[in-house]
Amino acid sequence: MTVATHLALWALGLADDDVPDEVRDAACRQLLDGVGTAVAAARTGAGGPAVTVAGLLGGPRRAAVIGSTGPKLSAPAAAFANGALVHALDYDGTHPAGVVHATAPVLAAAFAAGQEARATGREVLLASVAGLEAVCRIAAAAPHAFHARGLHATGMAGVFGAALASARLLGLDVQQTVHALGIAGSSSSGLLECLNTGAETKLLHPGSAAAGGMLAAWLARAGATGPDTVFEGEFGFYRAFTGRSVAPHQVIGGLGERWELPDITVKQYPCCELIHASLRAAATAAAQMAEAGLGPDDVESVKVAVPKESIPLVGTPDKAAPRSVYEAKFSLAWSVAAMLVDGSVDVDTYAEGCTRRTAPAELAQRVRISTIRCDGPAVSAPGELTVRFRGGRRLRVDEPGLTEVPDEVVTAKFHANAGGTTSDSELLAAKLRALGTVSRIGPLIELTAKIAAPRG
Repeated sequence: MTVATHLALWALGLADDDVPDEVRDAACRQLLDGVGTAVAAARTGAGGPAVTVAGLLGGPRRAAVIGSTGPKLSAPAAAFANGALVHALDYDGTHPAGVVHATAPVLAAAFAAGQEARATGREVLLASVAGLEAVCRIAAAAPHAFHARGLHATGMAGVFGAALASARLLGLDVQQTVHALGIAGSSSSGLLECLNTGAETKLLHPGSAAAGGMLAAWLARAGATGPDTVFEGEFGFYRAFTGRSVAPHQVIGGLGERWELPDITVKQYPCCELIHASLRAAATAAAQMAEAGLGPDDVESVKVAVPKESIPLVGTPDKAAPRSVYEAKFSLAWSVAAMLVDGSVDVDTYAEGCTRRTAPAELAQRVRISTIRCDGPAVSAPGELTVRFRGGRRLRVDEPGLTEVPDEVVTAKFHANAGGTTSDSELLAAKLRALGTVSRIGPLIELTAKIAAPRG
């Protein structure tokens, strides 16, 4: 039995009793967080071109876009816009082992397909659980292998999770779902060259994955076929994109018994998660500097240590002087400097024009980056930061790697992304936390539009 067949059988057969409470809660937490990041993007205009183009794609108008008061779109078009919005601020969570943003493509496809199918919240939740778990496993089977080749793991693996979620919600049988996965493999894409130029291509990848996965499900339902050996075949996903073979058990081993989904993080900062541990260390340093009456002008140099796998993405010398908002989000030196200057890093840190700020730009040139050994995923590495001050004083801060974000922090982040706590944002948060009890997904999308609308 192929990997695709295993995934199809498991995803279509997944029932309430098969999902432990902690997995269900983790899925709801990710959907809450993802909707929040999409609403924040809609409020601030991030991802605007994707939303504009989605509205031009035509087709039966059956699905609304998160945070949009515009007319409904075809489900694939809505999925494309939703995926781009969830990821537009680079504020959605990451699965550490695969270094993949699982939530954006799966949420986008599940919410769009759920509207088209008039599915219950329970069905959307189960479809999301299947899609999220699949994306995590597919990416984690080849950790860092995609990024090493300049490929975005989210675009590469996300299309399969979107296909599984769509297949379940649209009523495909097992064989059709296997075909959908096979077709989806030919839509795997996402080049990281944008990180070398400041372009925003990366935010489009989850949208393309969501739309590609849904189109694969549509095609399979219409009779199109795809290779069932899409993962392990001679010209399959792993050999073609990583140059290596991946044994089936690396993807499906313990499927339904050992869960990867709960390991998806909730981001504390709207930038590349490879920077986060260093930012936590910089936050501690900034607080201690303030207590001692020291400011950025007193800093002679800053040394930051990260795993070698992080350097090409966030730590090369040219990244110390970002040219755009997106480059700033992938600049370890600039982001650490911004934290030391401001004492905090949030959505406003990466506002349009941020790279023209003098203080972080000058301090970023005094940041030196070294490497540390990390036996696990690079995003789980600790933060090690040393600040040397003029006159010889020295401050060393060590922060642990990934830490669990408490539920109250997740909720506070959601309300901040919604533009503040209101009765509508509280209602939406409550319904997303209890998605399995919601009768229809459509009214939730309508509520996001109300929240994202400009306030008088």
